[in-house]
Amino acid sequence: MFEDRKYKPLSPWSYFGYELLFQIPVAGLILLIVYSFSGKNINRRNFARAHFCALAVFIILVAIFTVLSLIFGFTDAVLGFFTDSVKKL
Repeated sequence: MFEDRKYKPLSPWSYFGYELLFQIPVAGLILLIVYSFSGKNINRRNFARAHFCALAVFIILVAIFTVLSLIFGFTDAVLGFFTDSVKKL
């Protein structure tokens, strides 16, 4: 019986609920880490690990873009674009 719960598939609504849960700023990150190392449900653990990897890739890409924009001076161009866009409103 224990093995059945361990390998029980998640419903689509479960994936949707976990996705919403992981979007909560601090609590979502804590639960993401807890579920990544939990062994109660393999499918939930793998989903949390995949979400954690995607979050790590996103953070790395933002860091690279930030460093490149500071090095090459894209910051002034981007801020100027947003400032002009806001003035038009």
